[in-house]
Amino acid sequence: MSENKRASFGGKLSVILVAAGSAIGLGALWRFPYIAGKHGGAAFLLVFLMSVFVVGIPAMLAEFAVGRKTRQNAVGAFRSLSKKWSWLGYNGVVGALLISGYYYLIAGWSLEYFVKSITGSIYSSSLPFKQQFELFQDSWRPLLYGVLFILMTHVIVSRGVEKGIEKASKIMMPALFVILLVMAVRVAFMPGAADGYRFFLSCDFGEAFKIDTIMMAVGQAFFSLSVGMGCMVTYASYFKKDNNLASTAFNVSVLTLLVSILAGLVIFPAVFSAGLEPAEGPSLVFVTLPEIFNGMPLAAMWSAVFFLLVVLASLTSTISFHEVLTAYFAEEFKLSRTAGAAITTAISILLSTLTFFSLFGIDFFDLFDKITANYLMPLGGMFACIFAVWYMKRGFMKNELTNGGTVNRFLSGVFIFMLRYITPLLIFYIFIKNIAG
Repeated sequence: MSENKRASFGGKLSVILVAAGSAIGLGALWRFPYIAGKHGGAAFLLVFLMSVFVVGIPAMLAEFAVGRKTRQNAVGAFRSLSKKWSWLGYNGVVGALLISGYYYLIAGWSLEYFVKSITGSIYSSSLPFKQQFELFQDSWRPLLYGVLFILMTHVIVSRGVEKGIEKASKIMMPALFVILLVMAVRVAFMPGAADGYRFFLSCDFGEAFKIDTIMMAVGQAFFSLSVGMGCMVTYASYFKKDNNLASTAFNVSVLTLLVSILAGLVIFPAVFSAGLEPAEGPSLVFVTLPEIFNGMPLAAMWSAVFFLLVVLASLTSTISFHEVLTAYFAEEFKLSRTAGAAITTAISILLSTLTFFSLFGIDFFDLFDKITANYLMPLGGMFACIFAVWYMKRGFMKNELTNGGTVNRFLSGVFIFMLRYITPLLIFYIFIKNIAG
């Protein structure tokens, strides 16, 4: 696809919202707040900020530079710069493919609970919330709602870059922030909320600067920014030439952190107000929070608002890895965007079905998650850094970061130094720790 015919995101705000949507997903709504509360609270936030600057932003900039320079899908981008490195693009495509096998199913849970909140059935049932969740997991409905989530994603992506992805991000990202702010204000007036704030925001530097906590912060920064799976390469291929890459990466990182903090300010005051113990993962969101809403006026309404938030956060992420695959199929096989999206959707449904039924006695959920999180994503991010500053000509990253010498001249030198000597080594260390762990 030639540059003059290729679609582009509209303004700078659109670029930031779309890229932030890729980074902000399910993990930000419960995993990050729990980790922060468990590993030093506010002190962990400081370590996370440092990790974002040292690892997340440099790796994101490397992928931005490759994507914008080539204006091609993940595979085509690396191949156009070096046929020997085309495997790195395939690494991202495979990662997005495997994530499709399990992420849609989790996203479907939020859709189920949004519907149950709207209808009020979650609160009219005589069964405890934990038993409701277990019965839901043992039924066929997780697959049904997972497929519905795939189809929702398909509709948006198939409409194109501007009318689909960009337009949806302009609506969903502001809505996500508004809902989070409303929920944060609401829980602040709940009795016992102060204990939740204390749990989440206590400052324990002794815990925060332990080596395991530091590595967890680095890993969280790396994975929360959607680096290493082709998303940022693909999205950057739709950036305009005058887009400030460093500014975009910084703003995306700030928005991701802000959502994570707001999520903690929503979840933990509510959990402690209800006298419950904070728990990580699905049990917190799908069992504990309905229990909390049940004791509030207009329980079904607040529950629906919260699970709408989870749906939106999930959808902004599923759009990004669906687009990685759609762009790959459309451009590499000379197909229309509609055909590329249809192939991606069909494969996503097939993989989700495979995961749901655990065919051949294999737990595909854990298998796909382990392969992507422990291998494909860290390798993709690490080698993207190496490719951008060691393989490409010395002026490649400088030219991309400064837009030909017009912006960020000082910062470009800082980021290039980190890309050369710091970021790849830290990512490699995380990779080894994940394997050893």
